[in-house]
Amino acid sequence: MTTERPLGIQLYSVRDDLGPGRLDGTLARLADMGFTHAEPFDILGDPAGLAAALRRSGLRAATAHAAIDRLDREAVLDAAETLGIGTVIVPWADPAALTDRAGVEALADAVNSASAVAAGRGIRVGYHNHDFEFAQHIDGVPVYDLFVGLLDPAVVLEVDLYWAGVGGADVFELLPRLGERVRFLHVVQEREPGNDRPVLGSDTTGRLDEILPLAPSVEMPVVEVVAHHSDVFPLVERNAAYVREQVRA
Repeated sequence: MTTERPLGIQLYSVRDDLGPGRLDGTLARLADMGFTHAEPFDILGDPAGLAAALRRSGLRAATAHAAIDRLDREAVLDAAETLGIGTVIVPWADPAALTDRAGVEALADAVNSASAVAAGRGIRVGYHNHDFEFAQHIDGVPVYDLFVGLLDPAVVLEVDLYWAGVGGADVFELLPRLGERVRFLHVVQEREPGNDRPVLGSDTTGRLDEILPLAPSVEMPVVEVVAHHSDVFPLVERNAAYVREQVRA
């Protein structure tokens, strides 16, 4: 007998279809594709309304992208509690601020400080990478490696496989080295034509079956598809079908 593990969708993928009068239909459509969880990217606008819409769709929110290192921490944590979110993930940092060790240390200090506050309310803090953390180096060391080495062990990692590869990372070396700190993965099987970048490191397309065993502590893969020039839903549905097959226990 096989069971489905949790499967998330980063709601930024369908950001143009989340407005008034469309939220319920979009969430229901995602649930019908086999997603069990949604990962919001805006939890401060109307957390109670979003929580109610998620309940109606049957989707849950275990994670959310929110810049808790820069925003009002208590407001972010209040919204997370309203939505039942257990992990608030810092979604992005300014690449221009990470060109020297002092900048990396400042980011790590901010994330660590937010993590300590969140822990007091039973919520974890995590970090989501893009490509620049791997493409930028300080004294020959990728910014990502330096940054992770400065993070408190309580801070978890959401590794975006596509962006890590674009930045030059060998994902098949990275994941075992990071070990149990990796709790979530951002995954994509198929991107919108013309909306992709050269992959300088590991191309993980079609290789999720090889990747998942390298990160046994992963609690949930999260699909993120970004489309600017076409109807995103067929692309999301094809990605969902692929990832859903890979996460069968």
